[in-house]
Amino acid sequence: MNFKYIEELVTECKNGDMLSKEKLAEEFRPLIFNISKRTFIDRYEIYDVQNECYQTLFKCVSLYNLEKHRFVAYATNAIKNNMNDLIKRIKTRSSTEGNDALSLHEDIEKDLPSQDISLEDLFCDQCDYDDLRLALNKLNEEEKELIDFIFYKNNTVQNYAYFKNMCYSTASLKKKVTLKKIFDYINLHYNKIEYTQKIQG
Repeated sequence: MNFKYIEELVTECKNGDMLSKEKLAEEFRPLIFNISKRTFIDRYEIYDVQNECYQTLFKCVSLYNLEKHRFVAYATNAIKNNMNDLIKRIKTRSSTEGNDALSLHEDIEKDLPSQDISLEDLFCDQCDYDDLRLALNKLNEEEKELIDFIFYKNNTVQNYAYFKNMCYSTASLKKKVTLKKIFDYINLHYNKIEYTQKIQG
């Protein structure tokens, strides 16, 4: 890493520059990827581990004293220490708590559409853009932001999680729940149309 360049990016990040935030994340990506490959935490996917690292990275930005000129060492140690602390916390968590959480997650997953579902699949051969637009209008602001960020701006769920400071599994679940909300609205709309047509017929 170019230490001087990193210090400049951190300064810009502290001033609220989002592009510098992205560049800083890119600079630390090899380190974070390497740490996440070697870190195994129960019920955590690799993206969850990576997002924990990114959250620590940007917490370091907010706490960092620019006069120190040692951000790389500071952030690297903080990321590694946070991973060690997280592993210890997960190990000491009760098995009952873990099983209950896993059971709840699995129950939710059964009622949700596939993670691979695309926005186009929601109206292909079944509805038109007007129906999709009406369905999108039923979403709250956070759900609209998610749809816009992932589907219209072609970002990944991982990027969404990183920008919203949440773990990957939470962001993925939010995506599924939002898509199911759209899917259910469109299905309800078409069921009403079919019912009306039957009565009139």
